[in-house]
Amino acid sequence: RIVHSDDVPWESEAHGPWFAPQRQRLGRAAGGRLLGASLFRLEPGKAAFPAHFHHANEEAILVLSGAGTIRLGAEEYPVARGDYIALPPGSGEAHQVRNTSGEPLEYLCVSTMLHPDVSEYPDSGKVGVFTGVAPGGDPAARRLYGFYKKGATVDYYEGEA
Repeated sequence: RIVHSDDVPWESEAHGPWFAPQRQRLGRAAGGRLLGASLFRLEPGKAAFPAHFHHANEEAILVLSGAGTIRLGAEEYPVARGDYIALPPGSGEAHQVRNTSGEPLEYLCVSTMLHPDVSEYPDSGKVGVFTGVAPGGDPAARRLYGFYKKGATVDYYEGEA
């Protein structure tokens, strides 16, 4: 149940020119179940994820070093070491952290790990559905995981015999 961050491997993801988080999954490494915690590192000009908000899970961010910008809804705010940001579920206010400085930005993100969860991505009009495990959890534990265009609907009985 106790891990030292130096013993948790960094995972790197890259998706296009903007999204390139480095992440240590501290909560998972320590055996956490209902509370996730990840240390993120963003190089200058990078973001961790597209702007999004959750319907079930609450997140909180503590900036540990560096500086950047957080988008909350339509507004952007500067963030730096020591800033704490609460991101309640169901707010409808998308959030996104970006490193807008010339130095690496490191922050701790803590979140509840409830499932199912639905995330909305207003810039692209997508909705993400997560069951079996919350976003950020072990992908192998997901029973259903998909992204859909918001507003794309089918009739309740479509495809039923």
